[in-house]
Parts: sequence; structure tokens; C-alpha cells
Amino acid sequence: MTSVLSFAIRPAVASDLPAILGFIHELAAYEKLSHEVEVTGEQLRTALFPTTDCPAAECMLVCVNDEAAGFALFYPTYSTFVGKPGLYLEDLYVRPAFRGHGLGTALLNHVAALANTRGCGRMEWSVLDWNQPAINVYEHMGARRLTDWTTCRLDGDALTKFA
Repeated sequence: MTSVLSFAIRPAVASDLPAILGFIHELAAYEKLSHEVEVTGEQLRTALFPTTDCPAAECMLVCVNDEAAGFALFYPTYSTFVGKPGLYLEDLYVRPAFRGHGLGTALLNHVAALANTRGCGRMEWSVLDWNQPAINVYEHMGARRLTDWTTCRLDGDALTKFA
């Protein structure tokens, strides 16, 4: 049974950068992808809190007693098929000590509400195929897995060579 825990969701501010960077490293460890993390605090600052232009991404924190317990990082997309903007949820993470209280679902719901408010036609994210607990939650809330699509990626040397 999920116990009731008092929490608040708020937009991240620049002073949250160490917590966000910590969440990224914890998420990567959970996903067995720590070897792929290259981001620095300065890169995050530039992406989330630029002094000019629009941010590349946005971040929401879920806090329990003023302690950051998890985060959702997302950015805008556009669907030519739907003809509307969308949101892509890059990361969703709740620290293990705070799991089982609905914080992850609340974060996901908060981002979905932002997508609705902004007139988005869709919200998308990826989940590792072995992460059955997350898949179960996503399917229970009505998300559908796009099994006929395969993600392709150019990065590192391959991106440089192709460009």
C-alpha cells in the first residue's frame, strides 16, 4: 500500500544544479549507464538557465520537507503528423528512499498537465525494455508502447564523421 507523503513540485532554479546533476548520476547508475554520463554542471547551467535565448530543457523537482527527492527533465518537440508541439520527457527519477509514495506519478502528471496547458498534441519518453516496474506504471496510466518504432542515434565520432 502506498503511504501518504507530503510533497511539492516546483520548477528547478540555478541553485538546484548540484541536486539535478546528482539525480542524473543516480539515474545512470540505476540504468547501468554510468559510463555514458558526460554532462557537467556548467553544461546543465547553460541548457537549463541560459543568460540569453530560451532554455534547451526544463526541470521540475519534487521536494519532501524542502529536500529534493526526484526530478523530471523535459524539452519541447514538434509533430508534423499531429501539427502541434509536444514534450519529450528525457529523465524521470525519484530517489529510492522516496519511492512507493506516488512522487514519480505526480511528476509525470505535472509534466502532462504542462503539455496540456501548452496545447501539446503528445508527450513522449523512452523506457528501458528491462524496466518492467516503470513499464507497468506507464501502461496502467494509459501510455502505449510504440513497439513498431526503433530509436536511432548518431553520437560521438559517428556524428562527427557523418556531419
